[in-house]
Amino acid sequence: MAKNEIKYLTAIKTEKRAKKFCRFKKYGIKYVDYKDAEFLKKFLNEQGKMLPRRITGNSLKFQRKVSEAVKKARQMAILPYVTDLLK
Repeated sequence: MAKNEIKYLTAIKTEKRAKKFCRFKKYGIKYVDYKDAEFLKKFLNEQGKMLPRRITGNSLKFQRKVSEAVKKARQMAILPYVTDLLK
């Protein structure tokens, strides 16, 4: 065994990620406006697909509201259905 070699019995501690939170509950947002395209773009990826709850941190109640708002905005041509570079 070389002198420089160090073996650990326990895992090396790494920094924890910031805990996800529902931004709607935290900031007291009660209504998701389908006309606010810039806000809704936060819940879409580069191709225009909806981001899941496990990534955004939304609660189920507000994820459904965001989903409905995005669908309405797409029908009203405020948001595109498919794109190459949305952000």
